[in-house]
Amino acid sequence: MLQALLLGCIAFIGKCDLATGTNLIQRPIVLGPLVGLVLGDLKLGVEVGAALELAFLGQYSVGAFIPPNVIVGGVLGTAFAITTGGGAEIAFTMAFPIALLAQAIDNVLFSIVRPMMGNLADKFAAKGNVKAITMIHMGTGFITCTVLFLITFFGFWLGSSQMQAVVDAIPAVVTSGLSIACGILPAMGFAMLARMIMNKKVAPFFFLGFLLSSYFGVPVVGIAFLGVIAALIKIDFTNSNQVTVQGGMDDEDF
Repeated sequence: MLQALLLGCIAFIGKCDLATGTNLIQRPIVLGPLVGLVLGDLKLGVEVGAALELAFLGQYSVGAFIPPNVIVGGVLGTAFAITTGGGAEIAFTMAFPIALLAQAIDNVLFSIVRPMMGNLADKFAAKGNVKAITMIHMGTGFITCTVLFLITFFGFWLGSSQMQAVVDAIPAVVTSGLSIACGILPAMGFAMLARMIMNKKVAPFFFLGFLLSSYFGVPVVGIAFLGVIAALIKIDFTNSNQVTVQGGMDDEDF
């Protein structure tokens, strides 16, 4: 019970990401270690969280696209991976269906509760009641966070004791396929992310990092530091009037 409550709190905090400046606390790589601490296996929490982060790397809301709920999927996927001892393969098995289910519930909330709250806020706006509008805004966010808390709490509380039997019932061919998927999904995540940010000015740095890693054996941390240095060279942070990358941008960049 206590672990289920704490996991629900982790999901609640993850959803608060949108209220704290979008600082990425909702990502599996952040929530995974917290799940590991709650369940007593920090190492596996970090490993599974990192694996799920790669899989969910391209799952961002862009325009009208609403991705699967990475918060609930990441928390419960990591939790079930730890409690069953199945590792990343089990995390993938559980995370994506759970994320889709959680997103479906969130969509119902979007389509029913939030329009009602929005109409109520419009009425107070017509009266100039700023305090009431603020309370409605905060209350809507609290409801959304609470829904994710409840999904995570009941998902772990009701499912953790039965999850081992479900895992054992999975055919070996499916488990083998999931092992292969563990290698494919991170690549797909990177590809989806690259489609959003790749242009002729970024591409040389991308291939430079690939060459340094593949042919010269430079660790990922070293490549990351080189990326920071490249960013400092390309962007003049000392000029407050300059807000774009040197050289500007044009239509061919996209």
